[in-house]
Amino acid sequence: MSQIDEIKDRLDIVEVVSEYLQLQKTGANYRAICPFHPEKKPSFFVSPSKQIFKCFGCGVSGNVFNFIMQIEGVDFKEALQILARKAGVELKREPIKERTQKQKLYDICELATKFFEKQLQETQKGKKAKEYLKDRGIDEDLIKEWRIGYAPNTWRGLSDFLVGKGFKRDDVVEAGLAIAQEKKTPYDRFRGRIIFPIFNLQDMPVGFGGRIFEKEKEEKEVAKYINTPNTPIYDKSRILYGLNKAKVEIRKEDSVILVEGYTDVILSHKAGIKNIVSSSGTSLTPYQLKILSRYTKNLVLGFDMDVAGESATKRGIDLAQIFGFDIKIVSLPEGKDPADIVKEDIKKWQEIVKSPISIIDFYFEKAFLKYDKETLDGKKEITKILLPFIARIQNKIEEAECISRLARELKIKEEALWEELSKVKKQLKKENFEYNLGDVLEEKLSQKEEKERRRKIEERFLMLLLKNKEAVKEKKLPFVFSFKEGKELFEVILKKKKIPPSLKDFVDELEFQFEVEESEKGSVNLEKEIEFCINSLVMFDKEKKIREIVKKIKEAEEKGDKNKVKKLLEKIKKIQAS
Repeated sequence: MSQIDEIKDRLDIVEVVSEYLQLQKTGANYRAICPFHPEKKPSFFVSPSKQIFKCFGCGVSGNVFNFIMQIEGVDFKEALQILARKAGVELKREPIKERTQKQKLYDICELATKFFEKQLQETQKGKKAKEYLKDRGIDEDLIKEWRIGYAPNTWRGLSDFLVGKGFKRDDVVEAGLAIAQEKKTPYDRFRGRIIFPIFNLQDMPVGFGGRIFEKEKEEKEVAKYINTPNTPIYDKSRILYGLNKAKVEIRKEDSVILVEGYTDVILSHKAGIKNIVSSSGTSLTPYQLKILSRYTKNLVLGFDMDVAGESATKRGIDLAQIFGFDIKIVSLPEGKDPADIVKEDIKKWQEIVKSPISIIDFYFEKAFLKYDKETLDGKKEITKILLPFIARIQNKIEEAECISRLARELKIKEEALWEELSKVKKQLKKENFEYNLGDVLEEKLSQKEEKERRRKIEERFLMLLLKNKEAVKEKKLPFVFSFKEGKELFEVILKKKKIPPSLKDFVDELEFQFEVEESEKGSVNLEKEIEFCINSLVMFDKEKKIREIVKKIKEAEEKGDKNKVKKLLEKIKKIQAS
């Protein structure tokens, strides 16, 4: 048995998928909201018997390896490593020279983490750093759980260690752990710092954050925190600190608490609050929000925010609104962060987390505290804060309620606020690059959607034929399949051959599709549905031809060629009549 087959044999696709999505049992199968395209009604199904998944909305499908590749955004080799760890299968290790560059970087980060851990536990300076951590409330168990370490205040301590393990200095630079110098030997990025490894969803260290603990005498000003730069395995815009430990709890609680610092996350775990992540001091990005939306749409902010400012934090929250998150915020004592509160009183942080207020109430409260609602200038400033916020609310009922509330508070007519809101929305549309990008890609997107729609009908046609092979009477269809597997499977059905191994996975998906459809909608009239598919595909071809002719008509009209326009119109009539 190959290692791939051994992994497949040990893992249940339902268990793997349920680590990422909230699955609901429906008959013999499971379903969920698809993580690969926006939808409200679940169209993502998992089959325990066939060990495959398929989304009947966007068409993404495959086995457990395909799922991990899609959800994690990794190649097959990385998916193999992820699933091997889940299955407890030890993969054969290649010599360093034969490992892929990405795998080298993963190995470097793992070895660096062990190096930092040992420095914290066994060196004199490391033990002092550990005492500092304990004073902050981070005990021995938390240090081990989060693999916190210490970078010695030497220029090449880590680099020399890694070179001694067989890696090149250039590899250490590429992993973000050393800084290159022109015509000089690279030196360690982290020196005299407490190290917080940053993990991906598979608990693998991929980056590091370092807090200053000991600085060089000649250094006057140094950054309190420094982080690994983006590398081939670490992109700070796509990783949330602590998500590897929080993902199950987030799904269980159906909410995620977002804080700013590493220690806020670590000490919250000490307080028993585990559905918590940190953006590591940066604003939330679309990628991070997309990842969080796989687990929940409820976001709780564990920090204060200036609603009138243009901070990176506020921009991230604006983006979360656009993504449709239900946002709440906890009220923190002035000048305190969650780590401070836990250190002073664990129960206090537990109580604070239980009573967040809605982001709407927070914005209204802050805006009205900041400005005088009785003066004209005050009214203008309040609307400047609140209207852009209201414009990003996705729920129209909430939007209307906010406008009504603002009108009451400011004692002005709702009509005036609606008019101003319309102006704000137009301005936001201009400022938002996604809208401009959407205009540019609109035609390409519609073509892509059309291809996907056509393929779905072709697949449905084949699915129905598999259940009623006698329906194939004509050797030549009035349309051509748009994809290779479709053509091949039709030939197999037509000639009543055995399904070849190359088409087995595709046929499994089609049979799964039929099974899901039958359980969701009841029995299917095969002959009628087959006829409908054929007619639909014929219409697709006709519409495509007509669209191409319409483009030519526009060109001819621009040139004033009336004869050509007339001939092209005749062509359209013939196509429609055929």
